[in-house]
Amino acid sequence: MQATNRPCALVILAAGQGTRMNSDLPKVLHPLGGVPLVVHAMDAGAALEPARRVVVIGHGGGAVEGAVRAHDETAICVTQTEQLGTGHAVLQAADALAGFDGDVIVLYGDTPFVREDTLARMLAARAAHDVVVLGFETANPGRYGRLVMEGEHLDRIVEAKDATPDELAITFCNSGLMAADAESLIDLLKAVGNDNASGEYYLTDVPALAAARGLTATAVACDEAETLGINTRAELAAAEALFQRAKRSEAMQNGATLVAPDTVFFAHDTHLGRDVMVEPNVVFGPGVTVENDAVIRAFSHLEGCHVGARATVGPYARLRPGAELGNEARIGNFVEVKAAEIGEGAKVNHLSYIGDAAIGAGSNIGAGTITCNYDGVFKHRTQVGRNAFIGSNTMLVAPVRVGDGAMTGSGSVITSDVPAGDLALGRAKQVNKPGLGARLIARLRALKAERRGR
Repeated sequence: MQATNRPCALVILAAGQGTRMNSDLPKVLHPLGGVPLVVHAMDAGAALEPARRVVVIGHGGGAVEGAVRAHDETAICVTQTEQLGTGHAVLQAADALAGFDGDVIVLYGDTPFVREDTLARMLAARAAHDVVVLGFETANPGRYGRLVMEGEHLDRIVEAKDATPDELAITFCNSGLMAADAESLIDLLKAVGNDNASGEYYLTDVPALAAARGLTATAVACDEAETLGINTRAELAAAEALFQRAKRSEAMQNGATLVAPDTVFFAHDTHLGRDVMVEPNVVFGPGVTVENDAVIRAFSHLEGCHVGARATVGPYARLRPGAELGNEARIGNFVEVKAAEIGEGAKVNHLSYIGDAAIGAGSNIGAGTITCNYDGVFKHRTQVGRNAFIGSNTMLVAPVRVGDGAMTGSGSVITSDVPAGDLALGRAKQVNKPGLGARLIARLRALKAERRGR
């Protein structure tokens, strides 16, 4: 028997095509909470601090490997070139596990809701058993494999298509997850045959093979909801609804106020501080942190950004990746911020685009201001100092600097640096033509009436 403090590794099966998704995208790359399904599986055991993460890829392997490495550069991807069953899939990880002295947990890239404490209980059960399977009770066992138990010992797992009538009556079913010593698991898998209805190599044959060698197996039970697998678009939508319900509940339990919870949508890593107020119809993309006492007003969209304490965002605001809002900053209606720092107490209240910029503390950005950051090839940066006042409808043509306490006149196009304390005017001189406006309008109206009479 093995001690529970041994190192562990995760083997995540992500090679299937997922034909019932009817998609060119590999099943495990379909998003849930803003990230691919496989990322949820990779993160499921994060608290266990796995020494290795091995992902078995196959269909769309290049895209899957890209998503895996984008999330964890240390993950090891191995390829299952032929889809010959779950046992065969796990066996592809043998080389990646070579020399690893510890336990392995087998997970599935399309099963996103397994809890960390469930995996911890599986590893704890390894103290008394050589093989541990995760099971669940269900009123509708249907196509699930059945766990044939003798007391606390798992005798074998029987696939539904291979089960007898008595075995089909069993309601304790197999989730597919398994934990075992790495070396022992690979050794047992090498003995798995394919004499079954599908002609495949089943991971589920491992407990019976272990018993035949005098080893012991058991099953740890979890809630059926944890074992939910995603195979269709409808199941993906149902999983998203479950995910959102859980995230909303978590946010409110942690001290955030959601005015209309069912209209707020979270990503897998959204963090809201205490006493954050979120108004209706707000969407959080991946990578958002909102500090205490901030207000996110209605119809705003945030992704890849940080909102400081007591800041206000929206309504109808968009914060894109790299937006960094200082404490008590204000981002108002129809304002977009991207790759920009908005200093403490600074305000961008109306109809503005602030991109690739730094706005100093206490500065006021007037309505309709745009940082012209892109020349068609390169991005350029705008810097506005502390307590500056940018007049409405100012175009800040980057690269450009506006110093502390400086001002720009409304309607200006600023192409040169503005020293601290200066007022910059960059617009054409106004010229009034006496009576020309009335004459022009009269002419246009006459032309319109003439065209109607034709």
